[in-house]
Amino acid sequence: MDIQKIITELLSKLNADGKLAEKFKADPAGTVTSLLGNVKLDDSQLKTVVEGVKAKLKLDDAAGVLNTIGGLFGKK
Repeated sequence: MDIQKIITELLSKLNADGKLAEKFKADPAGTVTSLLGNVKLDDSQLKTVVEGVKAKLKLDDAAGVLNTIGGLFGKK
């Protein structure tokens, strides 16, 4: 099972749907389980996917902040 592929697919869905992203923030494991549908992960795989998605979302947020700060100083 390609965990990285699962993380990438979940990120696409979360970035496209703000309500889904909020649901993920409130219940990460439940949201991942419902989004995966018939793909079954054991507890360790589920934890890995949740942590991977959280980490990537934090990186995306940090990049957005840096771009905003750069824009304030005329850099893009």
